[in-house]
Amino acid sequence: MDEKATLHRYLSVARKELLAKLDGLNGYDIRRPMTPTGTNLLGLVKHVASVQLDYFGEVFGRPSGRELPWLADGAEPDADMWVTAEESLESVVELHHFSAAHSDATIDELPLDAPGVVPWWSEEKRNVTLHRILVHMVSETAQHLGHADILRELIDGLAGKGPEDPNLSRRSTEEWALYRARIEAAAREAGK
Repeated sequence: MDEKATLHRYLSVARKELLAKLDGLNGYDIRRPMTPTGTNLLGLVKHVASVQLDYFGEVFGRPSGRELPWLADGAEPDADMWVTAEESLESVVELHHFSAAHSDATIDELPLDAPGVVPWWSEEKRNVTLHRILVHMVSETAQHLGHADILRELIDGLAGKGPEDPNLSRRSTEEWALYRARIEAAAREAGK
């Protein structure tokens, strides 16, 4: 597999896994701020979809034609990181699919060395290639997927890719509680 295909595959997998973090949750839990800075599951999906449109659209002179009011000049800071009561789950998921399709078209049509300009980056860093933006968006999406992993575990205990995830140890609820207690005890002992 060539490098572009590998990066594209990692991006595609991370996108799907991010969306899967919403599965089975109600409208409150997908919007609920779980950190002091307001991080929430549906906001992470909205953010990734939004920035992906700019990175694979505007940066390469391929605007999507989709207006995102939360990213417009004068918009409230961080408006792309949460979802109002008027915005539906379906509209955010549709935006994510639209963003992925638009981005995939850019990735498919341009070579890895295709030049682009990121106007919101500093002058010395703003000249980029598709390769650099692919790496950036794989990293960005994976970072937010990690946030979503933790949020989902805090909401309902679902960790990783679910109970069959081969990367998670097989433990019962009681075994996880004992494991966590051991870690807590070690932390307290080290903190003395």
